[in-house]
Amino acid sequence: MKYIWILVLSAVFVWSAVNPKDQFTWFLEVLPVIIGAGLLWYTYKSFPLTSLVYLLILIHCIVLMVGGHYTYAEVPAFDYLKSIFGFERNNYDKLGHFAQGFIPAMIAREILIRKKAVNGNSWRNFFIICICLAFSAFYELIEWLVAELTGESADAFLGTQGYVWDTQTDMALALLGAVIALITLSRTHDIQLQHLPKHE
Repeated sequence: MKYIWILVLSAVFVWSAVNPKDQFTWFLEVLPVIIGAGLLWYTYKSFPLTSLVYLLILIHCIVLMVGGHYTYAEVPAFDYLKSIFGFERNNYDKLGHFAQGFIPAMIAREILIRKKAVNGNSWRNFFIICICLAFSAFYELIEWLVAELTGESADAFLGTQGYVWDTQTDMALALLGAVIALITLSRTHDIQLQHLPKHE
C-alpha cells in the first residue's frame, strides 16, 4: 500500500511538473503537496494513519497537482462539462474547495479521536467542521496575500474567473464537503480505527 501510494503520487507529480500552463501557479498549487508529503513521511512510524485517510490525502494531492498543471480555470475535462451543462466558468476550483473540506474533515476526525481531544460525537463533529472552515478561511487569506504581493501574476492561482462570490462559495463548498464526509465515511473510518495498531 505504502509503495503504491508513493508511486502514484510521484508519477502525478512528475507529470504535473512537465510544462505546466503557468510555472508560478504550479509552484503555489503543489507546495501544499510537498509540505504534506514531508509531514506524512516524518510521522509515518510515530503516527501512522488509517488507509482511508491516506487514500483521501492522495486524492487531494492529485486534485492540487492537476489544478497546478493546467491552472484551475483551464482544466480540460471541466471545460468539456462547461460546454455540456452551459456553465459560465470552469468549475474545477469548486471541486478543489469541496475536497478542501471533505478530506481535512477525516484527517481532523482521526487526530481528535486518537488523541482523545474531544468527548462526545456531537462536540467532535462540531469542532471538525470548525477546523475545516478555519482552514478554508486561512487558504482564502493566503490567496488574498499572494494577490496583493504579486498582482496580475496571481490571477491563475486565484481562479475567480470574474465571479464576485468566489470566496464565499469556496468556503460554502468546503463546509458542504466536511459535512458530507462526516455523514458518509464515519462508520468506515471507525472500523479502520479499531484495527489500527496502537502507537500512541
